[in-house]
Amino acid sequence: MIGRLNHVAIAVRDIGKAAKIYRDVLGADVSAPVPQPDHGVTTVFIALPNTKIELLEPLGKESPIAKFLERNPDGGLHHLCYEVSDIGAARDALRAAGMRVLGDGEPKTGAHGKPVLFLHPKDFAGTLVELEQA
Repeated sequence: MIGRLNHVAIAVRDIGKAAKIYRDVLGADVSAPVPQPDHGVTTVFIALPNTKIELLEPLGKESPIAKFLERNPDGGLHHLCYEVSDIGAARDALRAAGMRVLGDGEPKTGAHGKPVLFLHPKDFAGTLVELEQA
């Protein structure tokens, strides 16, 4: 079911400052910031040879990232995203195994324009997991 690691998401207070470190200090290929109003975040993607890093900055006070930063003032690891070949089949198999899908369980369009779902961190060793249709 699980495919390759698509990205590691990091919550940040200042996406410009964080992106500058990856670009100017580490020499990474860094995308422009893109507001994602449906998810309450602004994203920047950092391309690596084997995966991506997603920087997440809150877009408004009700953003889930704003709430995360209240609990983690310095920011930090927010979630891991894995690719799946069939997101509906993956959701159904995970539910059948007793795993919790967050929200209403219907895939939403993610930052890459593909269907995504999030899985409860208590079911995955304390890690929020995103699944993205490959």
